[in-house]
Amino acid sequence: MKTLDYLHLNEKKVAGVASALHQLLADFQVHYTNLRGMHWNIKGHGFFVLHEKFESMYDDTAEKIDEIAERILMLGGVPENKFSEYLKVANVKEVSDISCGSEAVDHILETYGYLIGEERKVIELANEAGDDVTADLMTGYLKEQEKMVWMLVAFSTKSCTK
Repeated sequence: MKTLDYLHLNEKKVAGVASALHQLLADFQVHYTNLRGMHWNIKGHGFFVLHEKFESMYDDTAEKIDEIAERILMLGGVPENKFSEYLKVANVKEVSDISCGSEAVDHILETYGYLIGEERKVIELANEAGDDVTADLMTGYLKEQEKMVWMLVAFSTKSCTK
C-alpha cells in the first residue's frame, strides 16, 4: 500500500500539488543559501540586528525546506536533493557579495513577495485536491511571512512620518 491510500488522497489530484511543492523546494533552497551569504557578509550600520535576524531567517527556512520535502514524500513524490537541479528550476536566483543592509533587505522582500505568491498558488491547488494539510502548511507560512514583510518594510523605512 501507498501512503496516499491511508491519507484518502487521490494520486492524480495531488500530482499538481507535489509538482508545485517541488518548485517551492528549489526556491526555498536558493533562498536559504542567499540568507546564509547575507548573514556571513553583512557589514555597516545595522550589523548586529541584521546578522542575528538573517540567522533566525535561515534557520526558519531550513525547517520549511524539511517540511516541504517531507510533504512531497507523503504525497507520493521524491524530493530533489541536488543543488545543481535546484538551480535549473528555481525562480529565486542566487546572489552574492551583498554586504549592505538595505540591499539585503530589499532582496529578501522581493524573494518573500515571490514565495508568498507561489504559496497562494499551492493553497489553491491543494484545496482543489482536497489536501487540507498542504493548504494548512502553506497558510502557516503565509502568516509568518506576511508579518516578516511588514517588519522588514518598517525596518527599512528611511524616515519617520506622522
